[in-house]
Amino acid sequence: MAEVRKTIAASLGAAFGFIIALTWNSVVLGGLAAGGIQLGTTVKQGDFAGWAYGLVTAVVLTVAMIVLIIVIGRWGSKE
Repeated sequence: MAEVRKTIAASLGAAFGFIIALTWNSVVLGGLAAGGIQLGTTVKQGDFAGWAYGLVTAVVLTVAMIVLIIVIGRWGSKE
């Protein structure tokens, strides 16, 4: 059972890391678009409020995912 928990914990940790990466990708592209460099995002040039909203969302989501990674990692390391 311990090996199954370790595998599940590692898989969920990787999935949460992937969610963090996708969120920050959106924030970076939005920031570039707000600055006038369009690389395929829906944020318009000068829309810094929309970008700030994305930034706050990314920070909150990152903190939540890191907490979940730690909790699940501890659960997975139980014997």
